[in-house]
Amino acid sequence: MKKKREKRGCIHTVAVTGGIICLTVAVISIFYGVGLRSQVVKRIEQEFTKPADIPFQEVVIQEDEVGQKFYYQQLKENEKQVYKEILEGIRENREEIYIHASDAERANEIFQYILKDHPDIFWCDGTISATTYGGTETYTVLKPTYTYDEASKETMRAEIEGAVSQCLSGISAEDSEYNKILYVYEYIVDTVDYDLEAPDNQNIYSVFIHRRSVCAGYSKAAQYLLERLGVFCTYVTGITSGGQNHAWNLVMCEGDYYYLDVTWGDPVFQAAEGEEVSQFENISYDFMCCDDAELFKNHTPDDDAKLPACTKMNRNYYMMNNMYYETYDSSVVLQRMNDVISAGGNPVVIKFSDDALYNQAHDDVFQNVVKSAAQNLAEWYGLNEVKYQYMDEPDLNKITVYWQYE
Repeated sequence: MKKKREKRGCIHTVAVTGGIICLTVAVISIFYGVGLRSQVVKRIEQEFTKPADIPFQEVVIQEDEVGQKFYYQQLKENEKQVYKEILEGIRENREEIYIHASDAERANEIFQYILKDHPDIFWCDGTISATTYGGTETYTVLKPTYTYDEASKETMRAEIEGAVSQCLSGISAEDSEYNKILYVYEYIVDTVDYDLEAPDNQNIYSVFIHRRSVCAGYSKAAQYLLERLGVFCTYVTGITSGGQNHAWNLVMCEGDYYYLDVTWGDPVFQAAEGEEVSQFENISYDFMCCDDAELFKNHTPDDDAKLPACTKMNRNYYMMNNMYYETYDSSVVLQRMNDVISAGGNPVVIKFSDDALYNQAHDDVFQNVVKSAAQNLAEWYGLNEVKYQYMDEPDLNKITVYWQYE
């Protein structure tokens, strides 16, 4: 189902910047005060008393269930037991989770890893208190904050499952990894609106049921869907060049790692950030499977885990659709424009591989190539006047042209 885009006036030149307002995952860091609710303060204490029998969380989770999770793999062997204890307790909505941990700060970090590894956890808002007890045996007690009780959780989970099943009915399990990633990217952009006031906006319920969310919801939903489709995808947090907290994804496509930022593909997000949006549908694919060089222009990941290098653009959308240029030949670009015009299509996207190539091509594209293509448009469609819109995005080394055919 396509969303209706709000129509806006003509765009002449738009220089896109990286500034955004985007809430990130609802996890409160112990010392840095990052989170949704400033009044929620994590309590970390150390006591030297303990109950006679420590009721450690019983674990039934098997290794094959969590062994492939990205953040779980970052842990030492003894920490993996703690991870499972916390995960088991959250799944059971335990008010107190007793774990084999002697460091409350590290226990909180592992708790954050769990939320990044498990996008299906929507009933825990990401805040906890952590108390470490010393004595004959040191241990930690976590008290998570739950937004929904067990009964509500099961009802909401069934709603999510219904929406997810409907979504996944549109893609074959036999399709390529690239097509699965593209399908999920476009599905979320087309069915969800960026809304800072959306309820549950830090979890997948906001995406699949409310159809309104922010970057945390977008990214967790992408992770959830791609994992269901058998594609490796994990959740990454960091900041943008504007200093805002943000969340996106790391995926593996056909053997190589790429970054995926669904939020920045949504024109509704662009409008919410004060950017002009064309009257034409304008999904941005710059972050649909991109490399480090592209992402790091305006994203800086947190240093809580070692991320693999993303060194290729082979499965970037623009590369896959012959819109990506590693050399400049005006006749090739003109031919691309002519092909789109002859088919009555939109838009023409010209994305260059680096700043130098963009700068080399820029003036010639606007002064010569676009004008030649516009003359062809007038001749082929019998127009007395040619109208077109363009977006010039130097930060992304990209020029986009929208033709009007009447």
